[in-house]
Amino acid sequence: MDSVKIVALGGVGEIGKNCAVVEQGDDIVVIDCGLSFPNEEMLGIDIIVPDFTYLIQNKEKVRGIFLTHAHEDHIGALPYLLKQLNVPIHCSEFTHALIRHKLDERCPNVKVDYRIFKPGEVIEAGGLSVEPIRVTHSIPENCAMAIKTVHGYVLFTGDFKFDFTPVDGKLSDMKRLSEIGAEGVVVLLSDSTNVERPGWGPSESIVTEGLRKVFDEAKGRVLLTTFASNIHRMQQVFQIAKETGRKVGVVGRSMERNLDICMRLGYVKIPNGTLLPLDDVRGLPDHQVVLLTTGSQGEPMSALVKMSKAEYGRMQVKEGDTLIYSARPIPGNEGAIWRTINRLFLQGCQVVYEAARPIHVSGHAYQEELKMMINLTQPFYVAPVHGEPRHQYVYNKIASDMGYPDHRRFTLTSGVPLVIDETRAYLGDEIPTGRVLVDNSGTPGVTESVLRDRYNLANDGLVIVSIAVDSTHGEIVGDPSLHAKGFHGPEGILEATHDIMVDMLASLTPNDLKDLNKVKQAVTEIVRKTIVKRAQLRPLIVPSVIEV
Repeated sequence: MDSVKIVALGGVGEIGKNCAVVEQGDDIVVIDCGLSFPNEEMLGIDIIVPDFTYLIQNKEKVRGIFLTHAHEDHIGALPYLLKQLNVPIHCSEFTHALIRHKLDERCPNVKVDYRIFKPGEVIEAGGLSVEPIRVTHSIPENCAMAIKTVHGYVLFTGDFKFDFTPVDGKLSDMKRLSEIGAEGVVVLLSDSTNVERPGWGPSESIVTEGLRKVFDEAKGRVLLTTFASNIHRMQQVFQIAKETGRKVGVVGRSMERNLDICMRLGYVKIPNGTLLPLDDVRGLPDHQVVLLTTGSQGEPMSALVKMSKAEYGRMQVKEGDTLIYSARPIPGNEGAIWRTINRLFLQGCQVVYEAARPIHVSGHAYQEELKMMINLTQPFYVAPVHGEPRHQYVYNKIASDMGYPDHRRFTLTSGVPLVIDETRAYLGDEIPTGRVLVDNSGTPGVTESVLRDRYNLANDGLVIVSIAVDSTHGEIVGDPSLHAKGFHGPEGILEATHDIMVDMLASLTPNDLKDLNKVKQAVTEIVRKTIVKRAQLRPLIVPSVIEV
């Protein structure tokens, strides 16, 4: 009997970049294909995607990509994979509607094979089968994925919570989760993002009351920023706007596009006359206006950030406005978000980011919901995903308290397979994996050395070393020079470094000086060491050795 191998290419030990491989014999299915965002040290980096080397090496085995939902950390890396591996994409109708525009734009030469499913359908994938099961989250048509293998179900919860009063009225299919538990779940790979939060997560529906209170108290315009994919929040805004006599305008291309898709598919019900073009909204009295806007994560090119800098031509923030920040910061974005909020306050805009009545709730399960998922599905093994090491640790502690011994709990790391055979599960040999950095050019593959150079340049500046060498006779021509840009060190540091460099060059033999690469390495090393020793700075050193 074949063993089953589960490999995370991302999404374990981190938030984001969710992508996992389930392999049995000659068949592979891929669950999600997401991206993550850079931290403050990754200068110029736009996004991070998984290393797809293993999938490319085994492309003849890949039967399809199965998407749990349409958030960027689950679908954002698709353009980068599909340029190298064209396989069917299985997704819900709503997810298809959101990703199609993105893939048409970024992969114009790839004919994408979309296969639309409904929750509860069973999709054959070689010797495996995949069943999407509805679970609630902060976006429509979110699904767990149950992969039937020779050893039982491998169940990915995806992002989930047990919300019994969801905005769209569509509950998690707890009956089916319980049924596959009875049939046999060999391993549960569970969302662990909110595992540190005790109790039950609040329902999306309670946000309505929190938003209504802010609407009632606002004297001027109300602005609300959230993720462009938070369809439930948009629905709440339109309903409250109708109740409070306000009209809604939408600011931001991605939000406008998503709202248009949701209106066409019936996922947002807009009361007649509530949605107006932005030009029409601008002509209304302030107390009749609501603006939905992008920019909840402080994205530099978003509408809200541009408005906070008074650089957005279509709309400006003004004194008396109230902004509702209805989102959760993605780790790493906090600085940009606070800078945006502070600029808005300086313009006279009141920003509501915390309130006694919630204006935002998480779409991820709290501790009691995570325990309920375990109790419903009764897995033999458990392995937390969609979390950092601290989340994995707490989740496994909870599982231990529920009676799971050490050999039935696993802490996964990217690239290390969880192998399941007839008698046991164990961690196998690591496969090629890692992160691929994509900068603002859109070109993947920014190296760690490029990052290091950018970091040094941004922090300590640039020092250019210019040397002319007669490579025929092995002699230095003229006086070597040092020029600095963006460098600020102790007085006289460049002059002292120049003198030490000249002394080092004088110690080289004619044969040494004929080797231009050796000269470059030598001057780079001596200049770097001298500046580090005397100034504790690490500027980017650029040697320019000219052959004459």
